[in-house]
Amino acid sequence: MKFESVKWGGVLLIILALMAGSAWAAWAWQANAYERRLAAKEAAHQTERTSLANANAALVLAEQGKRFALEQWLAASDQAHYRVLADEKTKQARLRDRLATADLRLSVQLDATNSVGCDRVQTTTSSGGVVHGARRAQLDPAHAQRIIGITGDGDQGLIALKACQAYVEEVSDTK
Repeated sequence: MKFESVKWGGVLLIILALMAGSAWAAWAWQANAYERRLAAKEAAHQTERTSLANANAALVLAEQGKRFALEQWLAASDQAHYRVLADEKTKQARLRDRLATADLRLSVQLDATNSVGCDRVQTTTSSGGVVHGARRAQLDPAHAQRIIGITGDGDQGLIALKACQAYVEEVSDTK
């Protein structure tokens, strides 16, 4: 009997060892399969993150390109605006200089129809005159320079307005 109990104990031990070995093999096989699935998921996730990063980088580059183009356009627009403004200021300065040196005189046309309290102004010139048409009166040079200053300010305002309108049109066209 003793031999049989040892025999059965050895068989049980072998069965137990086989069961433990098969459990370990099944565990190893499942772990390996799980690691492969996990590695595949990780690779897919990393591929997705890489493609998203590449797409974001492309968007950033595109926006930087747009910004650079807008900055270039603004710089060119500013240069053109300041060039026109400087040219206008130069013209105004020349006109003021010509008025100051009496090289140029500003005059106004007199109203030939208004005869309140005085004789009518003749509408034609005499044969000795050079001016044809209605009679004119010359302005004082100081007043003429003030008028030129006022019109110069108005011209500068119009130039600035044109620059602003061009900017608004460009910005609204790019969006």
